Amino acid sequence: MRKLPCLLALSMTFGTAAILPGFASAAQPPSAPLPLDQLRLFAEVFGQIKQEYVDPVDDDKLLTAAIKGMVSSLDPHSAYLDKTDFRDLQEQITGRFAGIGIETSAEDGLIKVIAPIDDTPAFRAGIRPGDLITSIDDKPVNGMTPDQASALMRGNPGTKVTLTLYRKREDRTFPLTVTRAVIKLQSVKTAMPAPGYAYVRITSFQEHTTPDLAARLNTIAHQEPNLKGLILDLRNNGGGLVESAVGVAGAFLPRDSIVVTTNGQVEYSKRAYRDTYAYYRLSSFNSDPLLNEPAIFKTVPMIVLTNAYTASASEIVAGALQDAHRAVILGKTTFGKGSVQTSVPLTSNTALRLTTAYYYTPSGRSIQDIGIRPDVPVDQYADGDPDDALVTREADYPNHLANIQDPNEKKELQARQQDRVEQLRLLEERSDKETPEQRQKDRDRAPVEFGSSDDFMLQQALNKLQGKPVLESKALLERRLAQSDASASQTEPVEP
Repeated sequence: MRKLPCLLALSMTFGTAAILPGFASAAQPPSAPLPLDQLRLFAEVFGQIKQEYVDPVDDDKLLTAAIKGMVSSLDPHSAYLDKTDFRDLQEQITGRFAGIGIETSAEDGLIKVIAPIDDTPAFRAGIRPGDLITSIDDKPVNGMTPDQASALMRGNPGTKVTLTLYRKREDRTFPLTVTRAVIKLQSVKTAMPAPGYAYVRITSFQEHTTPDLAARLNTIAHQEPNLKGLILDLRNNGGGLVESAVGVAGAFLPRDSIVVTTNGQVEYSKRAYRDTYAYYRLSSFNSDPLLNEPAIFKTVPMIVLTNAYTASASEIVAGALQDAHRAVILGKTTFGKGSVQTSVPLTSNTALRLTTAYYYTPSGRSIQDIGIRPDVPVDQYADGDPDDALVTREADYPNHLANIQDPNEKKELQARQQDRVEQLRLLEERSDKETPEQRQKDRDRAPVEFGSSDDFMLQQALNKLQGKPVLESKALLERRLAQSDASASQTEPVEP
């Protein structure tokens, strides 16, 4: 059975969309003998439930729940996809589905909004990153998986769904009704924020991201032949196809550069991905979309924008450009998901999404639990980002994979937790000092529209490209990481 490359459903867990391409199952090593004692125990428990549970339980429902529980216990990104999940995954590969347009994860038994997708009903309704969904159409979400919540939020275009949201920053719960629509994800957006400077935003890595990017770059080169700088925006990008990430990185790196390497137990997981057509080609391509790319994009000064919601495949791109010294990373430390999942079809409409490898940047570093640290730490807002303490990253998941390269991981995670506690204390002090009018102003502050004239981080990137002063981050965590990296660079050799 062939393992197909696919985009992970964005509603599962944030930042898990980095998928290995397919290989024949014959490449897998022989399985160990089955644990018969445990299988007998499972059969006994199954039998007891069937005979004595207060209500009759359907066999398929019970076995599906057992499989899902077994797989989800491995790590935050492995999952069994039943026919509904599998259908949703196929829809998101193509970037077209019906719903409200949010990326979610699980947190404290509730459903957490990672980010509303640009230009979707959720985005226009004012749903914000970090909002907790407590109920969907008056149905409590306690104990639901993100998959189950996603199924409730999807529906026919034009129908409505009412979410009850808890917003931590404002300490309030409120209902919000959103009208479903057909979501057509536009993964590549461009603008010219200043004469001679181009802005390219990648929202996710889909089937058509590389050819769409190539077309946009050709347009930019035609419109601005004297290009002085380029800003690549990967904020709130939860990932996607590995091939598309390789293609995007390849648009800016020298031909045949290594973009990412992967390593796992089985042979097909041990690979080095280069930015050549063989590695970013997808079945929908008729030819190499980067073949006639304007040469300016290999050398033009470049900045990559990141935040805590930059994850997985987008971290691959940021890490490759950083390691090659091709771009300056500006913004916030990324999510920290350094593993890759393979989608294994089980039947015609079910699949197993399994973590099969760690991935490494070209210099060989694992970013698992650590993330890509910015060269220039910058906040999203001019007055700072106090809500950073509320942000959930890979390291915060209870069953996250460890970083096998970092012997001090536990100590670093403890230090990060101390920083979060201190940031929360400062946040509470600030809130106590605010007047009711100031609190209302905070509530009414609209999320940043990426790429707009009000986008503070983008303006700092322009300043950096133009040689002007940059206002760096005020966040405790970013300052400590920057100091730690500076100290390490004085005592450790730097990769050429």
